[in-house]
Amino acid sequence: MLTASGITKSYDDLQILKGINLSIQDSEVVSIVGASGAGKTTLLQILGTLDRPDQGEVIINGIHPFNLSAKKLSAFRNRSVGFVFQFHQLLPEFTALENIALPALIKGLNHKDATTEAGKLLDLLGLADRAKHMPNQLSGGEQQRIAVARSLINRPDVIFADEPSGNLDSKNSNELHQLFFRLRNELKQSFIIVTHNEELANMTDRKLTMRDGLILE
Repeated sequence: MLTASGITKSYDDLQILKGINLSIQDSEVVSIVGASGAGKTTLLQILGTLDRPDQGEVIINGIHPFNLSAKKLSAFRNRSVGFVFQFHQLLPEFTALENIALPALIKGLNHKDATTEAGKLLDLLGLADRAKHMPNQLSGGEQQRIAVARSLINRPDVIFADEPSGNLDSKNSNELHQLFFRLRNELKQSFIIVTHNEELANMTDRKLTMRDGLILE
């Protein structure tokens, strides 16, 4: 489903990634672990097409995204890739339902269908009663589940999560971790998760360890 080969990335004279090769299968949950500065977030941003490698290629379901024009790459990212970050990054002026629906509206879905799909995801995640709440009216765990729902609405090929439970207490972290595997089982969703949480990393189908810009064998 996703393959990366020969990925390198430098900023000025500092080489961050030194030749990354990996592959991710459909419906697979993979964690990436390693010390700070190992290159985990840089790799995630390149795999998610938010940044370009200096060398190497990324292929997602047969598409070479970095060969696309800027406009087509943006559309591809909206359609095929989802993101969940440590800080939920919900728009404070929109309700939970509106935040979830936004990527679908950007994709071109009409307002009625986008809000209907957003409502279904709220039901799936047990948050139907929070639809009209603003982000500041939600708990941290609820905000992060809304962010997960937002990442799901366009039914992406893969969701990239960068320290998704890093800002949550242990109870909410555990609930979020269980949610990832429930979504994999029910929706056949693939996840690539950068995390310092060893409990989460050890739950995943595969745990990849990075050190000094390389994935260790």
